[in-house]
Amino acid sequence: MGRLVPAVTRALDILELFLEGDGTLSAPDVIRRLGLPRTTVHELITTLAARSYLAPVPGQPGRYRLGVRSYQLGSRYAEQLDLAAEGTQVAREVAETCDETVHVAILEGTDVIYIAKVDSTHAVRMVSAAGRRLPAHCTSVGKMLLAALSESELTERIADHEFTAMTPDSITDPGVLRTELAAVRERGVAVEHRESNPDVSCVAAPVRDRAGRVVAALSISVPMIRWSDEREEELSQLAVKGAGALSGRLGYRGGAP
Repeated sequence: MGRLVPAVTRALDILELFLEGDGTLSAPDVIRRLGLPRTTVHELITTLAARSYLAPVPGQPGRYRLGVRSYQLGSRYAEQLDLAAEGTQVAREVAETCDETVHVAILEGTDVIYIAKVDSTHAVRMVSAAGRRLPAHCTSVGKMLLAALSESELTERIADHEFTAMTPDSITDPGVLRTELAAVRERGVAVEHRESNPDVSCVAAPVRDRAGRVVAALSISVPMIRWSDEREEELSQLAVKGAGALSGRLGYRGGAP
């Protein structure tokens, strides 16, 4: 774990003070509460206000409240909570239809994080959990989310990335991954054959928000004993339908992003 940056820590300490009381503070209030030097507090407040994390209180000179940027961050966090809740509901509906394990995942850096999961009722099924993190290049949801990035975003994320193999079938070559992602964009569905688990294959489809941006992916995971070309096609269609239903819950109404 890297060292904490003192200036960032102090700025966050200031922002967290606004969670208490009536939500307004002056520079002297901050100095008194945190015991920081006067100059440091004024510089930090000026910076936070310039970036819209704080805003002057109308009619109260020298007092501040949380600004619009703080609201935007909070709203984005709330959207993720909604995504997890709505994702769980849709995953449950999809799982009831196919009786296989269904996940909803988001992309963080070069990993995926599973934010929702509903299990199959079969004795033989994929073992995983919400909150689990896996390398994106080894999963169908990860391929789907990487494929949705712009070329510049993709290059930035994988340029210096070490492609660790989870199984002998994992993709470890950047060129092969790019070819695979191009195929995912063309198909609109991502497929993983034993790349994160030697006994499981998965299909995934994109989940879009109200602006049409891909914010998550929904996958269906199947043990190889129940996998076939016909099953892959059937579950691909179901994943697309489920992802579309979740997109609709997030406000997406169709059309190009």
